[in-house]
Amino acid sequence: MTSQPVSWPGDVPEPVPDYPADLAPDLERRAVRVVLLDPDDRVLLFRTRVPESEPSQWYDLPGGGIDPGETYVDAAVREILEETGLRIAPADVGPPTWRRSVTWVRPGHRRVQHEFVVLVRITERAPKVGEDRSQWTAEELAEYQEAVWWSPAEIAAAPARFYPGRLPELLDAFLAGELIDEPFEWWNS
Repeated sequence: MTSQPVSWPGDVPEPVPDYPADLAPDLERRAVRVVLLDPDDRVLLFRTRVPESEPSQWYDLPGGGIDPGETYVDAAVREILEETGLRIAPADVGPPTWRRSVTWVRPGHRRVQHEFVVLVRITERAPKVGEDRSQWTAEELAEYQEAVWWSPAEIAAAPARFYPGRLPELLDAFLAGELIDEPFEWWNS
């Protein structure tokens, strides 16, 4: 798989028609989310728990912010190493065929994130991840409860909450290689 970028009209989905100018987030950033797929077509998710938040528990794709000077490929490689301990090659990072913007509230702050979602296929079946937490942020240490591998069918059928919120609805299209330009997501209040 090559890491050739998809030609979008811009590198973040702007303008977002339902993104109000007065939203006033404390942080707005670009980020990458990774659909890490094992040979049995299972997707890695982190069970995340934030008791003071609503919802207080959900399942999260790995990934995070794109640092200054990084490409989405650089960020995907770094985030997967930091969060899972798995080493992936830049050539293993698929093109950003799903882009989205989202806002969420956690205790004390509101974030806006412009995300690219990429696919990375690994050769090991459901490897254990999260045992080495030395590179996790304080937020990840506090929030990530466990790493789990789910089939797309399990994700689609689960009554659980996910991040991205439309993951159960959009995962099959993403895995089929469709371009997804998701509308702005109000993940929580």
